[in-house]
Amino acid sequence: MGQGKGRKTSRTKSEKVAATTRVSRKEYEAKISELHVELVKLQFWAKHTGARIIVIFEGRDAAGKGGVIKRITERVSPRVFRVVALPAPSERERSQIYFQRYFQHFPAAGEIVIFDRSWYNRAGVEKVMGFCTDEQYHRFLELCPAWEKDIIDAGVMLIKYWFEVSKEEQTRRFTERITDGRKTWKLSPMDLESHRRWYDYSRARDAMFAATDTEASPWHVVEANDKRRARLNCIVHFLSLIPYENVAQPEVELPPRQRAGGYKEPDYPFRWIPQKY
Repeated sequence: MGQGKGRKTSRTKSEKVAATTRVSRKEYEAKISELHVELVKLQFWAKHTGARIIVIFEGRDAAGKGGVIKRITERVSPRVFRVVALPAPSERERSQIYFQRYFQHFPAAGEIVIFDRSWYNRAGVEKVMGFCTDEQYHRFLELCPAWEKDIIDAGVMLIKYWFEVSKEEQTRRFTERITDGRKTWKLSPMDLESHRRWYDYSRARDAMFAATDTEASPWHVVEANDKRRARLNCIVHFLSLIPYENVAQPEVELPPRQRAGGYKEPDYPFRWIPQKY
């Protein structure tokens, strides 16, 4: 991967064997609970130190990015862990400097911003679908590494994840979205095109890695064919990259309730919902 070739490593035999065995629900729930505790510790540490962290989630459509983001954020404060998932740019935003619409969402002190898709739209969907010119595309690949280095030099920690699934698994997940009424909302015209244009997206991914996988800002690839394993591996890796420490919290003692002081429940016709379960 471009300047990051020296970091590429092959998996050990034990890692390959582990990747072929499913994580049981019991094991998964136990481990995710442990990781939620660590994410809360990270939250306290970020607030205490004023750390600024950006995490980018990119990858194949239906690769499970949203599931990982949900597990990262479901037990922490949305005021510390902010998720940014921008819609297609407006007419006004299209007239701005490309990075401008993303920059306004960057973290202040004590914040961790998670981009569910990011400025790398230009290297992916915009390139493949022709939503940008060749000049805009090549300019992005040329400028992006320097722009990201400037972000890092300003004291912001930048972490980039790419989620990869096989052709067969992506097809299975798209088919599930078509047939499962709980998931039909996830299916978009862009998803159908990403399925059809698998190799166009592969070429765009390869070019993106070659240009933007740098020592200062490397890409971390998540093997996402197994959703449970991908969630655990990604969160463990994310926590390992941040030098957070346990910040002592004041001891909390639940105070006794006040005396009723003559209060009586009013004879009010509360509109209780029907008890069907």
